[in-house]
Amino acid sequence: MQLIKNTSSEKLRGGFYTPNPIAAFILKWAFNGNKKMDVLEPSCGDGVFLEEIQNGCYGYNSVTAIEYEKVEAEKSRDIGLANSEVIHSDFHEFCINTKQRFDLILGNPPYIRYQYFNKEQQKFAADIFKKANLKYSKLTNAWVSFVVGSSLLLKNNGKIGFVLPAEILQVSYAQTLREFLLHFYNKINIVSFEKLVFPEIQQEVIILLCEKNNSRTHLMEHLELRDIEELQKLDVTRLKSPKKKIDFKSNKWTFYFLDQKEIDFLERLQESQSIPKIGDYAKVEVGITTGSNPFFTVPLSTVKFYDLDKYAKPLVGRSVQVPSAIFTNDDWKKNRAEEARTHLLTFPQMADLNGSVGARDYIAWGVEQKIHEGYKCSIRDEWQIVPSLRVSDALFIRRNNLYPKLIINEAKAYTTDTMHRVTVKPKTELKAFTASYYNSLSLAFSEICGRSHGGGVLELMPNEVEEIMLPYNANNAELLPLIDSMIRQRKDIKEILNFTNHQILKLNFGFSDADIQLADNIWRKLSSRRLNRGKA
Repeated sequence: MQLIKNTSSEKLRGGFYTPNPIAAFILKWAFNGNKKMDVLEPSCGDGVFLEEIQNGCYGYNSVTAIEYEKVEAEKSRDIGLANSEVIHSDFHEFCINTKQRFDLILGNPPYIRYQYFNKEQQKFAADIFKKANLKYSKLTNAWVSFVVGSSLLLKNNGKIGFVLPAEILQVSYAQTLREFLLHFYNKINIVSFEKLVFPEIQQEVIILLCEKNNSRTHLMEHLELRDIEELQKLDVTRLKSPKKKIDFKSNKWTFYFLDQKEIDFLERLQESQSIPKIGDYAKVEVGITTGSNPFFTVPLSTVKFYDLDKYAKPLVGRSVQVPSAIFTNDDWKKNRAEEARTHLLTFPQMADLNGSVGARDYIAWGVEQKIHEGYKCSIRDEWQIVPSLRVSDALFIRRNNLYPKLIINEAKAYTTDTMHRVTVKPKTELKAFTASYYNSLSLAFSEICGRSHGGGVLELMPNEVEEIMLPYNANNAELLPLIDSMIRQRKDIKEILNFTNHQILKLNFGFSDADIQLADNIWRKLSSRRLNRGKA
């Protein structure tokens, strides 16, 4: 996996190659006694898969390997694998121009953003999507076009086996790929790991194993192992018959971490449309993009030193500053007393600063620090004027650990893009709306709708927050004082849910005890899986 962290040539080449145990496992699954396959490795790097084919003494008709980097291609040739050809080329170009078809395609494609492709690569990648009748997006990563292109190069019956970022399970830019794979393949297996394969980059990866056999069935299975060493003990025959029915309406593959009974429960709720969503009651949008939080968000001492009271607005900028389900003015004052960044600087045009010497001095200091040269600041008419200055009814934290919070913004504080702004629609009662969120079903959907990152972080974007199921009921407002108090006391969220699930789900929405247990199990399973990645 070749991750782009900056634009240096070294980073563009990447350096996170497939561990041998993973390559060996994919080959064991793929060959499975077959000795007459034509094999393609679309991004062979220094030849890990070629080495493992050689070490495993596999039989085959031919092996074709593609590698963009000349030095790496030479390393792969030096392995000397019999009946193999290593081609120094870009896979996208090869995919569009070749007439060859393969029984097996496997590897670890590069993880390169669209903007780092050269013009020719961009055109070829777009052509691959067009050939597959898919819409191409400039948000797409190289690994997505590699998987689509490889699928197009399979014979009528064939397999692919890839090491991919776990983003494939959740991110919006891979939704087109997920839908394509569900329809294109008859069997899909996902193997994931509790421990990070590449801990130095905090990148979670999965093994994607797909088989096309021209049957009418579409099944999927997910297996989670502790680490890559457990691959050696895994019986590949377990992957021959995936059991879970594919839901073609599901946008994310997080579902398939669950048992079939749990999947059926979620599908039943979605099909019945009996539970509304957050987006039915509120508009969720990103917080304020300042262009430089260290400059525009400051503690009280900076406000006093530069005499900026006239331009300083109350701010809440970090999740640790929000201790409960209601952010009060007293909470804000407490943060301010602790010298947290509790003020957002909202400067006018320079011509309107008049006698504000302190403000002029502070802005001049910002110029010395080259704050005005940052991208967001540089595209403004006047760099010191922060746009979209709007206070919201509630806040939803963008990146979360134990669970994501929905918080009433009683203090009327501004927030940066570390939190989302939530504005309730007319006739929505704010306290009832907020309290209704604190139940196992809503928290389960926060895990399903969001995406996990290294360190156990759960991130949700505004459109994903709006998709969270919300069993809203005006009577739930009476629960808010207790919810707020328990969160302030740092009670375990499980203790809170034991109380709220009864009224929110059972009394107000008619859930049975069995349904509540299913919702709670789903939330616990998905959140535990994510949080385990945050442990050393």
